[in-house]
Amino acid sequence: MREKLTEDARAAALASLPLWHMAEVRDAIERRLVFRDFNQAFAFMTRVALVAEQMDHHPEWFNVYKTVDVLLSTHDAGGLSELDIAMARKIDAFAAEFGL
Repeated sequence: MREKLTEDARAAALASLPLWHMAEVRDAIERRLVFRDFNQAFAFMTRVALVAEQMDHHPEWFNVYKTVDVLLSTHDAGGLSELDIAMARKIDAFAAEFGL
């Protein structure tokens, strides 16, 4: 089982992920990404999906046209874990390739 981040670890992690913020209703982080069009959004989601399978850690997300909302939390830890931070970094790297 993965462990939930301590408050200090959470603060340090969020300081290194300026495009993410704590979710209001859960112990999770979230980010909204707005792409040029649906094709870009879907291509991004496909890339993230392949990594999510490799990591065995799947984001909660919602897609409407060119907007993708991503929420990361580790269910078996009961909240935010280092796995979510690692996934957020991968998502940020993919988003940067799309100019976001």
